[in-house]
Amino acid sequence: MTRKKIGNSDLAITPIGIGAWAMGGGQWEWSWGPQNDADSLAAIYQGLNRGLNWIDTAAVYGLGHSETVVGRALKGMVDRPYVFTKCSLIWDGSGQISHNLQRDSIYREVEASLKRLGLEQIDLYQIHWPAWKGAPESASPGSIEEAVGALAELQQQGKIRYFGVSNFDTAQLKRAVALAPISSLQPPYSLLERGAERSVLPFAQANQIGVIVYSPMYSGLLSGAMTEERIARLAEDDWRKRNPNFQQPLLSQNLRLVETLRSIGATHGRSAGEVAIAWTLRNPAVTGAIVGVRTASQVKGIIGAATLRLSGEELSQIERGLASEAA
Repeated sequence: MTRKKIGNSDLAITPIGIGAWAMGGGQWEWSWGPQNDADSLAAIYQGLNRGLNWIDTAAVYGLGHSETVVGRALKGMVDRPYVFTKCSLIWDGSGQISHNLQRDSIYREVEASLKRLGLEQIDLYQIHWPAWKGAPESASPGSIEEAVGALAELQQQGKIRYFGVSNFDTAQLKRAVALAPISSLQPPYSLLERGAERSVLPFAQANQIGVIVYSPMYSGLLSGAMTEERIARLAEDDWRKRNPNFQQPLLSQNLRLVETLRSIGATHGRSAGEVAIAWTLRNPAVTGAIVGVRTASQVKGIIGAATLRLSGEELSQIERGLASEAA
């Protein structure tokens, strides 16, 4: 499995990384529903055994629980994978999530993450959001400038190796780059979420910023495993129930697109989801893709994307499928 360095860093990563969002479990605002910790650990071990060399999590996933699970998986490992996590989203005793870019808050967050992960240093530490829930930046304490300054200090102190940003637009990214070397950008990117192509991906490529995309299968919708019946059975606290792409009339269109991906995958012995992931990796600006897994068996269904190369005709077939759904 080939590896590529993330931007200006020396972190050489596999094309796919283990996404730990769902491993946070249920009963919080952006939950994927209940999750068994034993299944999470098995998924992590399976991914690492199949050659993946990085895990992406965040403090807010499960309000600290995802990081705790990752920490349990890492315990005792001599040759551990790279660990990426995020800051800026904090919560109170009742589980209410808020956004904070103040230096002191980020300092508290990094110490809490290090403790949960059982690490002395985080390989890549990312500002999770520049603002929160569509509010202006001014609605949150602190600023992008203050947060980037804090990350630069933490790097000098050895708490983090490299730092990056997530969910930043081009203007916000330019502000961050003007202050310090930004190693990475983490945007949403998939066949159903292509906004990054117009702005941040070209900027990142031109400025040697690594890109690790999230939700390449659009939160499982393009995996090939989703059906109307399965979506109807999603747990009530699964945030996807509130997403228009998982509801009619868009759902039927999206499932037809999955059939196109399934057909292409069949010629390679790959799943629809592996085709969806490979489609994001074909973009020259993309360094790697975060793929969320909840069980060991799910790893087996996505690992092939790391080596799948789609032909020009297959890419055109996908574009035609998208065009027909949009018509």
